[in-house]
Amino acid sequence: MTGMEKNRWPPGDLVIWIFIMAELLVFGVFFAAYAFTRTNHVELFNTYQLTLDRNAALINTVALITSSYFVVRAVAAIRVDDSRRCFHWLLAALAMGLLFLVVKGAEYHHHFSQGINLNTNTFYMFYLSLTFFHFLHVILGMIILLAVALKARSGGYSAAEHTGVETGASYWHMVDLVWMVLFPLVYVMR
Repeated sequence: MTGMEKNRWPPGDLVIWIFIMAELLVFGVFFAAYAFTRTNHVELFNTYQLTLDRNAALINTVALITSSYFVVRAVAAIRVDDSRRCFHWLLAALAMGLLFLVVKGAEYHHHFSQGINLNTNTFYMFYLSLTFFHFLHVILGMIILLAVALKARSGGYSAAEHTGVETGASYWHMVDLVWMVLFPLVYVMR
């Protein structure tokens, strides 16, 4: 591929993959602790799981899946040297990330206004900890995507060199993957 960056595996910078693997390990331990604790408190978890807003969680699931699609389109655009489209796809992904934060923030507001916190019970301790930890990762992912978008807008990437776009995309997909496990685990499975 003369003049084009060779598609590498894994895509993006190797350092981000070390970070992603470390993050997935932390979430995996968190998920295992949740599942283990749930098996010892099934009634409690089933009861309080019903207090969660599944519609809001579904909206957030659609928002993150859509955002991942937009990020894929951004990578595809830069691979054909279209910085403008790359920038616009990244903005669309950021909009979906913002939607996620707004919906999740409304959920938190609802629970906090009812006096629910980490000390309410074991279920809420896990729910709030897991989802807030993920919430922080969405914010970090959005900061990364914004930095990538601004660099793409200024022509900082090309078909020949777009490792930064793939690096940001890889992190964003990890954030989405974690939600795809968190959503059914916390909101759906009984």
